[in-house]
Amino acid sequence: MLLVIDVGNSNTVIGLYRDTELVVHWRIVTTHNHTSDELRVLIMMLLQQDNIRPSDINGCCVSSVVPQFNMALTEVVRQSFNLEPLMIEPGVKTGIQLHIENPKELGADRLVNAVAAVDEHDGPLIIIDFGTATTFDYVTDKAEYKGGIIVPGIQLSANALFENCAKLPRVEISTPKSIIGRNTVDHIRGGLTYGSADMVDGMVRRISEEAGVQCTVVATGGLAPVIAETADSIDVVDPLLTLKGLRGIYSRNVRDAS
Repeated sequence: MLLVIDVGNSNTVIGLYRDTELVVHWRIVTTHNHTSDELRVLIMMLLQQDNIRPSDINGCCVSSVVPQFNMALTEVVRQSFNLEPLMIEPGVKTGIQLHIENPKELGADRLVNAVAAVDEHDGPLIIIDFGTATTFDYVTDKAEYKGGIIVPGIQLSANALFENCAKLPRVEISTPKSIIGRNTVDHIRGGLTYGSADMVDGMVRRISEEAGVQCTVVATGGLAPVIAETADSIDVVDPLLTLKGLRGIYSRNVRDAS
C-alpha cells in the first residue's frame, strides 16, 4: 500500500492507496512542534484503528508547506516503515512544465493539485484550493503551469475579524439563506461565503480573459463544497485532489506504486 501525506499550514491529510483505490484517509491538525515520537504514535494509532499493519505499506509520498515538519516526518517514515519517503521538491518528475520565474517558490501542494487535475480533466484548467490561503493556479491544455494568485483564506479572514474586532464573535463558516443578514452571525457568514464566491467568479473571469481561453475550474480544500454552492464558475469539487496528485507523482517516479 502507498502512504500519501499532505502537510498544510492548518491541517495534515493522510491517505492509503491500494493500487488506484483510496482505502482510507484521515485529517489531523498540523502541529508545528510535534516531535518524531509524537508523530509516530499518532500515525500508528490511525493505522491500528483501521486494522492496517506497518508491513502493509511499501511506499510513501509527501508534500509539505511546513519545512520544520519535514525532518520529523521523514524520520517517522524511516523508522516505522523502513522506507525513504518521496518528498515533493525540485527534481521530482511531475509531468507539469513550470513556466514561472522561480519554480522553487511554488508550494508543493499547488504542484500536486495541478498533477491530479491534469490527470483527471481536460485542460485548460483553473485549480482553486480553499486552504489557509485560497490559491488559484492556471494550467494550459499542454500541462504548462503558467502561474496563479494567492489571497487570504476564508477561515483566516474569519479569524482576523474575531481577533481584531472586539464585538464580533467567532462563527462557523456556512452560507446563510439570505445575503442581507438579520443578525451579526449571518452578517459575517454572508460576507465570508457570498464574498468569497463572488471573488472566485471574478478571479476566474479575469484569468480566463487574460489567458484567452475558457477553463475547466476544479476546486479542492475543506471549504470548497461550501463556496461551490454559491459560486457560478466552479465546475468540479474534489476534496481529495491533493492525495490523488501524490499518488500520480509517486507512480511517475517509483516503479510498482501499488
